[in-house]
Amino acid sequence: MIRKILIANRGEIAVRIIRACAELGITSVAVYTDADRHGLHVKKADEAYYIGPDTLAGYLNVHRMVNLARAAGCDAIHPGYGFLSENPQLAERCALHGIRFIGPSAKVIRRMGDKVAARQAMIEAGVPVVPGSEGNLRDVDEALALAEEIGYPIMLKATTGGGGRGIRRCDSAAELRRNYDRVLSEATKAFGNAQVFLEKAVVNPRHIEAQILADSHGNVVHLFERDCSIQRRHQKLLEIAPSPQLDDEQRAWVGEMAVRAAAAVGYENAGTVEFLMDHDGAFYFMEMNTRLQVEHPVTEMITGIDIVQEQIRVAAGEPLTYRQDQIQRRGFAMEFRINAEDPKNDFLPSFGRITRYFAPGGPGVRTDGAIYTGYHIPPHYDSMCAKLIVWALDWESLLRRSERALKDIGVYGVKTTIPYHLAILHAEAFRAARFDTSFVEQHPELVQYSTRRPTREIAAVIAAALAAHHGL
Repeated sequence: MIRKILIANRGEIAVRIIRACAELGITSVAVYTDADRHGLHVKKADEAYYIGPDTLAGYLNVHRMVNLARAAGCDAIHPGYGFLSENPQLAERCALHGIRFIGPSAKVIRRMGDKVAARQAMIEAGVPVVPGSEGNLRDVDEALALAEEIGYPIMLKATTGGGGRGIRRCDSAAELRRNYDRVLSEATKAFGNAQVFLEKAVVNPRHIEAQILADSHGNVVHLFERDCSIQRRHQKLLEIAPSPQLDDEQRAWVGEMAVRAAAAVGYENAGTVEFLMDHDGAFYFMEMNTRLQVEHPVTEMITGIDIVQEQIRVAAGEPLTYRQDQIQRRGFAMEFRINAEDPKNDFLPSFGRITRYFAPGGPGVRTDGAIYTGYHIPPHYDSMCAKLIVWALDWESLLRRSERALKDIGVYGVKTTIPYHLAILHAEAFRAARFDTSFVEQHPELVQYSTRRPTREIAAVIAAALAAHHGL
């Protein structure tokens, strides 16, 4: 078994991994920059090491991470999500120095991180993909010719990368001409790769993803699906498991395709296969995330499986703890990303000192965070400061419990998305489980009413606003 893990990350996900290590009896090692000197992950870990004053470069330096792991006597590195989590060089460097990388191999990371190569792998495996270019586009003229052939709208995408960056929808040839160089520039700046491809745009799809686990003994299982359709500018706001929009036949198909996709590329460890579902019920492979997802807790809540502990066991060479027939889902879970943002000011980041903080409790409620009273949220990183995860036996109970938990949590001193999440819960389309990736854009009135008003007043005001918005 692995004895000591360096966590090449910070904040909420570092704290999550530290907790998994504690339950497995593994020594946890944190890293920090000047901005994170007082971070909760530094306080919680068994050991913590300073990696320099630069707020970003420290967490992105492959050689420094591996050298520190060796110096600290670590036999494994967990990258969490973001930063180096999908960097094949880290996986390669770990292998070179006999350190276990808690994730898939560098070969798989590289292949699935290249969206064109991933598309080809899925086609060969019999997993449906969105119609699009067979490879990277040579120039804008090739893009225009292919777009004319498959029909607008199309999505122009960076071949490497993710997180909603390097993506532009084009509804006409003029838009495609205008956006082509922009996407090339975004791809170069964000991912160091000036290659793009295009796909037919699936208009206002549902975003459905399946969690998989695979070991080095040939075992691959899925842990059912998550619905990540509530998004703003391709960034997820909340996630649900399982999707309240799928029936049992669709759910089984998604799980089967995810397992097939993982097996086809020789995948090991935890991963997520993402699909787009159109309004006719057809599914298309979108991408595979070769890392732990932000939203993994909702899957843990409905299955009872600790995904991070399974990651560690797989990296140690152990077989999966569960067979597919032993994995059962129970109830529904929803994760709310508590971001330090002001919904009423175009979600502008709201960094600063937290004057008071208290987490909610009660049955079926979990909080994953890295904040505390007096903590200064630094402006250098992502604005997510906590995740509220709620479980209940059925959808209606989940809605009620989620409302209670959101009203229980207290984050003061900075603006957060908590009031906006409350407003979403009262939108009739959401309560009826009828939503897609256009939900936020179609309901701009929710921002106006994202306040901590009494429950009945919120419901009445939003109902009236929705009726007026849709001309009812």
